[in-house]
Amino acid sequence: MSPSLLTRIRHRDSLQRIAALGALTGYLLLTSGLQTAFAAERESTENTTSVLALTQLNLEDLGKIRVTSVSRKSESLSSAPAAIHVITQEDIRRSGVTSLAEALRMAPGLIVAQANNRQWGISARGFNDTFANKLLVLMDGRTIYTPLFSGVFWEETDTVLEDVDRIEVIRGPGATLWGANAVNGVINIITKSAKDTQGFLISGGGGLEERGFGTVRYGAKLSDKAFVRVYGKYSNRDDSTIVDGTDGGDYSWMNQSGFRLDWEPSEMNTATFQGDYYSGEWGGTVFNHSYTPPGLVRSKFRSNADGGNILGRWTHSFSDESEMSLRASVDATDRGFGVGRETRNTFDVDAQHRFPLGERNEVVWGGGYRYSEDEIEMTSDFEVSDPIKGIQLASLFVQDEVSLVPDRFHLTLGAKFEHNDFTGFEFQPGARVSWILNERHTIWGAVSRAVRTPSRVERGLSSIVEPWPPIPAGILTWVAGNPDFGSEDVIAYEIGYRATLHPRLTMDLAAFYNTYDHLRSFGPLPIELVATPVPHLATTTELANELYGETFGAELLATWRPVDFCRLRAGYSLLEMQLHTRRPEHSGSEKFEEGSSPSHLITVSSEFDLGRRVEWGFALRHIARLPFWGIPAYTELESRLAWKPTANCEIAIVGRNLLHDHHREYAPLITAIRDAQIDRSVFGKFTLRF
Repeated sequence: MSPSLLTRIRHRDSLQRIAALGALTGYLLLTSGLQTAFAAERESTENTTSVLALTQLNLEDLGKIRVTSVSRKSESLSSAPAAIHVITQEDIRRSGVTSLAEALRMAPGLIVAQANNRQWGISARGFNDTFANKLLVLMDGRTIYTPLFSGVFWEETDTVLEDVDRIEVIRGPGATLWGANAVNGVINIITKSAKDTQGFLISGGGGLEERGFGTVRYGAKLSDKAFVRVYGKYSNRDDSTIVDGTDGGDYSWMNQSGFRLDWEPSEMNTATFQGDYYSGEWGGTVFNHSYTPPGLVRSKFRSNADGGNILGRWTHSFSDESEMSLRASVDATDRGFGVGRETRNTFDVDAQHRFPLGERNEVVWGGGYRYSEDEIEMTSDFEVSDPIKGIQLASLFVQDEVSLVPDRFHLTLGAKFEHNDFTGFEFQPGARVSWILNERHTIWGAVSRAVRTPSRVERGLSSIVEPWPPIPAGILTWVAGNPDFGSEDVIAYEIGYRATLHPRLTMDLAAFYNTYDHLRSFGPLPIELVATPVPHLATTTELANELYGETFGAELLATWRPVDFCRLRAGYSLLEMQLHTRRPEHSGSEKFEEGSSPSHLITVSSEFDLGRRVEWGFALRHIARLPFWGIPAYTELESRLAWKPTANCEIAIVGRNLLHDHHREYAPLITAIRDAQIDRSVFGKFTLRF
């Protein structure tokens, strides 16, 4: 039996074990929890009331929301020394979004572009792509990305949106605590405890592009100290529209289920055990090469994907100022992407300890280890040098927050030490300062270094690509990895001002200046005559680390509540990129990076409580043009109208991209066509809680 087949069998066995363990655990916990259903219903009503109470807080109180992503400890949003924004559960509910990628549009300064009905390009402060590689994404502490591309498959990243407690979005490096790939930002998706999701939730709907979706979730109280929830969900999306009027073949469906158990054996200890399993199918249009005559052939594909994960976390509190936590997870995925297939198993463990040192110092330190093994199923259009490979990553971090002036002036120093199999040791230090002028005004600043380690394809890829800009027909274009490809690095300088100008008016301003070096560059080699398998003309685009330069910009978000039943938000983001290449033949690299991210982003949104349990809201966004892809600037509108006939029932109608029948937002660099459009969408949704 071949090693490839053995690996696939082992992988499918691991998926089956994860699915079986999740299903068995969920079944047993659900059965044992049915006896407390009526108590859960009462608690569900209480939880709903507490969520609604959040909307009644004034903006000054909302600034006191606790966040954990900046310093790996709980601190108030208003005093956090970073460009951070929190997307709350209430924001998600009122927006009517159906995916995590859509929800991220609400974060100021975050570039969110939909390439087609299954692919998204999401990044912060430039360098956007469908495989954007400078943004670290976490879900409940579990890292979500593939070392194959160093990007996130957003079409597979999902959960019950009603169970999301908050999404913490940091613009700017977070590598001092979170490590490699947290170069331009960190997205931390934090779900609710099972204790806060008691009772039944049923939701569903459908419409033009969202052809059908539904969720069933049940939470039960096992004892005074143990709580559980289980869920299942389904979604089905229609095709996008190609510029020539045909469909993109990217319709998709996905099933997902999972569970979460939270246990509080004592006041000093908490434990969480959770897992998910998904399976689905999607498609698209890719290019395959042809030797007779030489050129690219556009073809549609259908690929299936399945995966699962198990996560356990234990936290012990020694006191209010000291605690220790340990987290471990196992993740297995098997996905196709049109020109190839990736099978991957990942084991990840992380520990940290927080404690006071004297009267003015608070230390957080910890370490982690990750092992990821993959098998790449190759085709004649997509190959890697090592089809089966295991990758190790070990890390250690330490951070000290010094209270120079108690409750007023804080200095935070930290560093991350990592070792990876590609580039060896990496050192990522950082310093942050926060000056709390008073309870309404905070000034902060930061200087930090971060690195982005190479991906599998950058070290050993050979793949057919559609050239851009186009070259004469009849010449095949390949992209080739570089076994000497090294880490990209950035030194980032940030400053920010956060203020509550009035109990009904807040402002959050951040500015940055980043210097990059050893960025990925690419350049074509001379056209040559290739003799096999038949004589044809071909050129190869090689990858290297020859790009460097600077980016700078600013991000502003203002929130105003003129009256109790209305909230308005306005945001503006400016991005300037000045990149250069050391090799003239790689001169197209800086044009791609500078022209693939918008220089301006403007957003305006509002929420209204119209009385008689009726809500209405809209979000208007303007995105500047993408000159590299020839995509013009566009303005789009989203809107949601909802009615609550009872406290536990909600009916909503949601409109997306209402100003145009369809428009282009982004063009993937590789593995997909570049002329898909995003269609107008209208759908209905109902939600029941009991």
